[in-house]
Amino acid sequence: MSGSFEGDRSDPTRKQESSPKSSSDPKSDPAFESDQSAQAKAEEKFLDDPFAVVADSAEEQQTGQPELVVPEVKAALPPLAMVETAFLASTASLLWLVSYYLSIGAWMRILFPTPIALVYLRWGHRAAWMSALVTGLLLSVLMGPYLSLLFFVPYGLLGVQLGALWKRQAGWTMSIGTGTLISTFGFFFRIWLLSTFLGEDLWIYLTNRITDFTEWILTKLVDWGLLGISALGQPDLTVIQLVTIGAIICSDLVYLFTVHLAAWLLLERLGNPIPEPPSWVQVLLEEEG
Repeated sequence: MSGSFEGDRSDPTRKQESSPKSSSDPKSDPAFESDQSAQAKAEEKFLDDPFAVVADSAEEQQTGQPELVVPEVKAALPPLAMVETAFLASTASLLWLVSYYLSIGAWMRILFPTPIALVYLRWGHRAAWMSALVTGLLLSVLMGPYLSLLFFVPYGLLGVQLGALWKRQAGWTMSIGTGTLISTFGFFFRIWLLSTFLGEDLWIYLTNRITDFTEWILTKLVDWGLLGISALGQPDLTVIQLVTIGAIICSDLVYLFTVHLAAWLLLERLGNPIPEPPSWVQVLLEEEG
């Protein structure tokens, strides 16, 4: 009896014969196909939002689903997203700092919202908001809270808004219109913030100076004989304010249009193109080229 037991233990072929044969092609197994499809869906969901929290293995076991293994994506993408978010936030801060202290030129305003919009195009809304907040915090440390607020409103908000509309392939009319409203709000936010610090209503001061400038122009036109003496008089303050608001809106429209042109030329080379401009803009660019 002991000899037969030793023979069974020493002969591995008997165990192989008694065990059922596995299928020759595991890919034909329906369970394998369901695992692959579930894993593909998990990878796609993770790529859409790399900051999303992945369910733990205990919950997967309770639901009866096989554990999804995506080690490469989970290990590589979140650090890459954080690195790009931090890098582009520091780029936006550097552009604002250089433009403020060195006064290189007003053309740098075109690039202020672009880094944050690029973060949205590459990593989604959460990374874009993190980039805008990190930029504000970094500028608060380097330049003070006041100047960091002047960047966040409107340029930080503009970057998130433009990135959201560009990612959804919205037309230039919608993105420029919405951006103009945010930029105009940012102008009046600056006026309010400066008025709070200085203790004086800068909006009334600005409209009074525009009124004086308008009177000076009318006086010169009357002296040159281009207008009659009846043109002189105290201009209506309400009309002056409405004209000032209209001029601010027109200026913001031109600014947002140039931002779109710069982003269209730049982001396409970085692999994150924005929607195509209207046909008349392409015709003008082709004629100039």
